[in-house]
Amino acid sequence: QVQLVESGGGLVQAGGSLRLSCATSGRTSSSYAMAWFRQAPGKEREFVAAISRDGLTTRYTDSVKNRVIISRDSAKNTVYLQMNSLKPEDTALYYCAATLRVLAGASSIPNDYDYWGQGTQVTVSS
Repeated sequence: QVQLVESGGGLVQAGGSLRLSCATSGRTSSSYAMAWFRQAPGKEREFVAAISRDGLTTRYTDSVKNRVIISRDSAKNTVYLQMNSLKPEDTALYYCAATLRVLAGASSIPNDYDYWGQGTQVTVSS
């Protein structure tokens, strides 16, 4: 079992940056493949970025490529989402997710993830 706690969200102007953190507790975080998803009001949850257990493979949705970097620090049991050049359409509740079932690579499929955090709000003003 793992617990996920997100932080780092907030209000930022368009063009600004934020770094989200997802702290894991319980089992060693390097056992898990991790991902970030987001959900805007009235919309379905969507994939943002994922990282493999060993941190060597990453995957991004097209709308954030070249603006967002996912990384992990196994010593700190933390996964990060560095978001740059933020746009109003990035406004959403951002969730961290973890799975033991993805043994290699990075998955963009929500059903592959068994553990979810409570989310951190990101609001980008125009």
